[in-house]
Amino acid sequence: MSRHLLSSQLRAAHLALTFLTVLPLPHFYDVKDGDFARASAYYPLAGYVVGGLVSLLLWMDLPLPSGVVAALAVGIWLATTGMLHFDGLVDSADALFAMKSPAQRLEILRDVHVGAFGLAVGVMALLTLWSLLAAPLPWYAPLVAAVSARTLLLLPMNRYPAARPESLGARAREGRWAAALLLAAPTLLLPGAWTAWLTALAACFLVAAFGARRLGGGLSGDIYGMIVVAAELAALCVYAWGRG
Repeated sequence: MSRHLLSSQLRAAHLALTFLTVLPLPHFYDVKDGDFARASAYYPLAGYVVGGLVSLLLWMDLPLPSGVVAALAVGIWLATTGMLHFDGLVDSADALFAMKSPAQRLEILRDVHVGAFGLAVGVMALLTLWSLLAAPLPWYAPLVAAVSARTLLLLPMNRYPAARPESLGARAREGRWAAALLLAAPTLLLPGAWTAWLTALAACFLVAAFGARRLGGGLSGDIYGMIVVAAELAALCVYAWGRG
C-alpha cells in the first residue's frame, strides 16, 4: 500500500470516528470533497467502539441490579455517540409524523425544538433500549447491534437520494458499503449474529422507505440517525427474544 493510499485511509477512519463518536481524537485537517464518502467504509469502527464499551459493561457482570446496569449501559451508549443518532431519531419523528407536506416536513427537520412526536418516540426508544439491556442478553449483543446498524445504514443511504443536496447527509452518500461489510464481518461469527443482522436489515429498509415516502423520495441525515436507532433496537430484540 502506497504512503498516499495509507494516509487517505487513515484520514477516512479518523473522520468516521470523530463524526460518529466523541472519542477525544484531534481534528488535524480540513474535510475535503469526498472525505465523508470515503469515511463511510469505516462506520463499523464506530460501532465497535460504541457496542464494545456497552458489551464490556455487560461482560463485567457488576454486582448491581439489572436495571441499574441497563441504565449505565444506556448512558454509555448515548454519551459515546454524543447522542448523534438519538437526536436524529427525535427530529425525524417530529417531521415524519406531522400532517404536513414533504417540503414542510423538511423545514421541521431544520427546527432545533422538540415537539410532541419527537418526545414520545424518544422516550419510547430509550425505554425499549433500557428494557432490552436489562434483559438477560449475551454480553456481545450490543456489539453486534451497533456494528450491524452502522454497516447496514450504507445500503439505504446509497439506495435513496439526499432529501437536501446541501446537507451533511448528502456528502456522506456514495458510501463504501462493501469495504464496511468486510470490516464488520467478524461480528457475523458470534452466535445469533446472522439473525440479528437480517432483522436489523429489515428495520433499516422499513424506516428508510417510510422516511423517503414522507419526505418526497429522499432521505436526510436525521433519517439516517433514526435508521441506526431502529436497526440497533431490532438486533437487540432478536437476542432478547432468543433468551426469553
